[in-house]
Amino acid sequence: MAIEMLYFAWVRERIGCGGEMVDPPGDVVTVADLIGWLANGSAVHGAAFADPARLRAAVDQVFVPLDAVLGSAREVAIFPPVTGG
Repeated sequence: MAIEMLYFAWVRERIGCGGEMVDPPGDVVTVADLIGWLANGSAVHGAAFADPARLRAAVDQVFVPLDAVLGSAREVAIFPPVTGG
């Protein structure tokens, strides 16, 4: 299952790109699993995802908790918490 990953703010800066296509293995079921799998894939992903509590996610443009099931997700965005004013 190919997933388009999108990265924003300091996550993008640490990874060095705004997005990529990934094809996670079948045991990657949740957003947290996906983040863990990516973190183990390279040093830059590991650094960006070192503290998952500082990350937020959206699956197919819907905000979700990190324990959300990916299902048939086509797009996952990872970003820091958003504040407004």
